[in-house]
Amino acid sequence: MGFIIQTVQLSKKFRDFVALDHLDISVEEGEIFSLLGPNGAGKTTAIKLLTTLLTPSSGDAFIDGISIVKHPFKVRSLIGYVPQMLSADGTLTGYENLILFAKLYDIPPKEAKQRVKQSLEFMNLGEFAHKAVKTYSGGMIRRLEIAQSMLHRPKVLFLDEPTTGLDPIGVKTVWQHILELKQQFNTTILLTTHVMEEADKLSNHIAFLSRGKLAAIGTPTSLKATLNKQDVSLEDVFIYYTKESLDSEKGFHDIVTNRKTTSRLG
Repeated sequence: MGFIIQTVQLSKKFRDFVALDHLDISVEEGEIFSLLGPNGAGKTTAIKLLTTLLTPSSGDAFIDGISIVKHPFKVRSLIGYVPQMLSADGTLTGYENLILFAKLYDIPPKEAKQRVKQSLEFMNLGEFAHKAVKTYSGGMIRRLEIAQSMLHRPKVLFLDEPTTGLDPIGVKTVWQHILELKQQFNTTILLTTHVMEEADKLSNHIAFLSRGKLAAIGTPTSLKATLNKQDVSLEDVFIYYTKESLDSEKGFHDIVTNRKTTSRLG
C-alpha cells in the first residue's frame, strides 16, 4: 500500500504563535491514523490544514498525491470532514439532511436518492430517516454526520474528536461504524481524540503532538514498547512523550461539559 496522506515540513503560525511546527507524517491507504496530544498541541490545526480550511505558513501536504497548497479544490473532492461542531440541521429529517448534502456535492438526483438510502441503512438510521434530527440521540447525530461526509465516497475521512459528548453506548456504536467504513470501503481515516481507549482500539498508527511538534509516532503496540515496562497503557505513553498528565489536561475532564457540541449531543 502507498501513502495517501503525506505532510512535508507542514507548519502554521498565527502571528508569533507556532501552532504546528514542521510536521512530517505519512498515512497508508486504508488505515486509521490518530493524532493525540494535549489541548493546543496542534491536532485541530493539522486537520484544518489537511482539509484546506487553513493555508500553511510553510511546507505542504499531499492527499493522494495532490498538493493542498497548489490544488485545494481537487483535494476537497477527495476528502470528507466531520468537525467537532454540529454540521446537521436539527429542523430537517435525516433524509433531508443527506439530500441537501448530496446537492452540495453535485450528485445527480436519481443517484443521490439511492446513495442517501444506502448511507442511512449503513449507519443503522433507516428507520429514523424521516424523523427530525432534533429528536436523535447524540450517537445518531454523529452517525448521520459521518454519513453526510461519505456521500461523495471520499478516499479520506477526517474526524475531529468524533465521540466527544457521547454516552458509552453511543461511543461504542460510532467506533463500530468507523471500523466498518475502513473494512468495507477501504476508507482512510484520520482522527483526533482525547480518549486513549479510542485511539488504542481503532488506530493502526498514532502520532503524538506536543506544542505543535511531532513527539512520537508508531503503532499502539510499538509506542508502548518504547517505555520498556510491563503493563504499559497508552495513557503512560501520552504522559511520557507529551510531558502532560491526563488529570492536569483540562480538556480530558472538562471538554464533555464545556464544549459547545455537548449540549446538542447529550
